[in-house]
Amino acid sequence: MNRRIWIILGLLGLLVLLQVLSLRVGSVSVTWEDILETLSFAGDSDSNDTHATIIWQFRWQRILLGTLVGVGLGAAGAGYQGLFRNPLADPFVIGAASGAALGVACLVVFGGERGVMGPLSNATAGLLGALAAVWLVYTIASLGSHVSVFTLLLAGVAVSSFAGALVSLLMFLNDREMAAIFHWILGSLARPGGALLPWITLLMAVGILSLWSSSRVLDALTFGEETAASLGVNLTTARLKIVVSASLATAAAVAAAGTIGFVGLVAPHLARQLVGARHGYLIPASALLGAILLIAADDLARSIAAPAELPVGVVTALLGSPFFLLLLRSTSRQSGGMA
Repeated sequence: MNRRIWIILGLLGLLVLLQVLSLRVGSVSVTWEDILETLSFAGDSDSNDTHATIIWQFRWQRILLGTLVGVGLGAAGAGYQGLFRNPLADPFVIGAASGAALGVACLVVFGGERGVMGPLSNATAGLLGALAAVWLVYTIASLGSHVSVFTLLLAGVAVSSFAGALVSLLMFLNDREMAAIFHWILGSLARPGGALLPWITLLMAVGILSLWSSSRVLDALTFGEETAASLGVNLTTARLKIVVSASLATAAAVAAAGTIGFVGLVAPHLARQLVGARHGYLIPASALLGAILLIAADDLARSIAAPAELPVGVVTALLGSPFFLLLLRSTSRQSGGMA
């Protein structure tokens, strides 16, 4: 069997092991005996109701949500880095995170924290905001004769800055809702995930499978747009498909858990060291590493100040920022050496 496939299977095994270990992490002490008893008597009234509630309704839901969000951010990061041919690109470069934050902020301010859409209100508003931002970015970038990577990047920066400014304005003008908006923006897996999981899973599956089907196009783009065009790639169609696919996965992740940075930046870089640059292997490896990194960060967020809990977005930012600076320094050296 191909060495890369063995590595991907190893990452899958590591993810499952981490999921099991994470069942013990939290403010309430749960032993392995409690976990085994709960699993053995699943659905049985004789099992410990308290432990069953903690394990199934809180921790396992949280682990599944973290897995989905990490998978989406990791895969989207690989897609964006391949499209922009830049290891510093991440899923938020197109404006999905800022758009989602603006969507939730508008819902909280104008519709109440619960809104009129039930338990999926925040996630729905975040998803609509993210997709609207991506659509606006691509529309702005399409105003010229053709859509280039450079114009996509600039449009993404502009739309992200504008959406971020609107969120800040809404928070400034609405003191009572500021805490709710701010808590969501920090990023957290603590929200109830049961109703969200099927919905988020569907969106993730569509986005990631569509992105993975573009693996050969991304491989061609690695050698430059002119080379890809000479190989028969329709650049406009290819860019649109990659942007929509990666943004759909990003939007679903952000809508479910808020803005969690650096996972989509770090996971593809680590995956590239393990399986190389071929996107057929890079995308699934990045997805698995994204889930591993996010679950590990969430375990740390629940443990570092127990029984209090840090937002996982704060932990990923604290750990990811030094990595970003090291990567930036390495990239700058390589560019200098090539000049």
